[in-house]
Amino acid sequence: MKSTAKLYRMHTDQHICPYGLRSKDLLERKGFEIEDHQLSSRAETDKFKAQHNVQTTPQTYIDGRRIGGYDDLRTHFGMGAAGQTGTTYTPVLAIFAVAFLMAVATVYANMGSALLSASATINVIEMFVAFSMTILAIQKLRDLFGFSNSFITYDLIAMRYLRYAYIYPFAEAFAGLGMMAGLNGLIVGPISLFIGTVGAISVYKAVYIDKRELKCACVGGDSNVPLGFVSLTENLFMIAAGIWMIYSQL
Repeated sequence: MKSTAKLYRMHTDQHICPYGLRSKDLLERKGFEIEDHQLSSRAETDKFKAQHNVQTTPQTYIDGRRIGGYDDLRTHFGMGAAGQTGTTYTPVLAIFAVAFLMAVATVYANMGSALLSASATINVIEMFVAFSMTILAIQKLRDLFGFSNSFITYDLIAMRYLRYAYIYPFAEAFAGLGMMAGLNGLIVGPISLFIGTVGAISVYKAVYIDKRELKCACVGGDSNVPLGFVSLTENLFMIAAGIWMIYSQL
C-alpha cells in the first residue's frame, strides 16, 4: 500500500506555483499517494500560512509531520540542492556540444556519406568554430550591460576603453557569421585573430599571472562559469580561425 502525503500548493488563475508542481512530481516518483490541496486564491494561501505558522508554500506533510517546501522535501529524501549552484561549466559545455552537433548535421546535409572524408572533417571543424562563436556572441548580446560589467574587469582593452566591451560581441558574431558565409578571409580573419589574441592574453594574465578568481563573461553577464581554461579555449578558437581564414586566402 502506498504511503500518503499531503501537499498544499498555490494554484490560481493568475499563478501556478512551479515548486508546488515539482513537489507533486517528486512525491509521485517516490511512490506516494498525494492529497493535493490546491490553494486557489491569495487570501486562501495567506490563511493557510497563518494557520500553519509557515512563511511559504508549497508545504508537504508526511505521516502527519511537516516536511516543508520543495528544498526541504529534497533534503528529506536525501537529495542535493535543485538547479545549478556555485560555479559550473555546464552552460559553455552545452554550447560547445550543440555547436559541434550543428556542424556535423550541416556538413552531413551537404556531403552525406562523404562525412568521414578529410575535407568533411575540415568543414566540420570550421563550422564548429563558427557556430560556437556565433552562439557565444548571442549569449553576450542578450544583455550587453551585464556582459560588459564582467568583461571590463579582466579584458586589457576594455579596462581602458569601456566601449570595446560593447563592440566585442558584435565582432565575435561577425567573425562567426563570416566563416559560415565563406566571406573573404582577409576581411573576417584579422577581426577574429585580433579579438582572440587580446582575449587570450587578458585571460592568461588575470588567471595565471595575477591569480584572480573571476567569473567568465564568455556566456554572458550572469554566468557562473569560472574564468580560466574555458575562456582561454574560446579565444584560442578565434585565434586559430583567424589564422586559418587568412591562410586560406593566401
